[in-house]
Amino acid sequence: MGARHYLEGDYGTAFEYLTKAAELDNAEAHYQLSRFYREGVVGVEKDERKRLYHLEEAAIGGHPFARHDLGCREAENGNYERTTRHLIIAASLGYELSMEMLKANHARGYVSKEDFATALRAHQAALDATKSPQRETAEKWEKEWK
Repeated sequence: MGARHYLEGDYGTAFEYLTKAAELDNAEAHYQLSRFYREGVVGVEKDERKRLYHLEEAAIGGHPFARHDLGCREAENGNYERTTRHLIIAASLGYELSMEMLKANHARGYVSKEDFATALRAHQAALDATKSPQRETAEKWEKEWK
């Protein structure tokens, strides 16, 4: 409901629904609230403390984008070991951009060969876990209808 209201431009109602969903530990709602507080969406003032709280809650709840964003935040602060840990977790959840960043950071010497190999295996396992004949049929059907 929150996403629908957001897409319709009803940010106040979206915020209310997302807040209720976050109270029920919905990781997506926490992630979206972190974006509200980062951007200062209409009716919600920018608040870095609240943004970080919701980002961490979303990451703990298994949200790969949130985990990736925490890794980026740690990189901005120069905490490359923590960056690597967050990116490995996001990559193991199948998030491609985290895998790309790990690859780039490995080339720069920030990520060890062992950590990169571990992340690569976990990322591939996550991708393999999402494969099924039904999903492949749906993807093929979607491509044909575009």
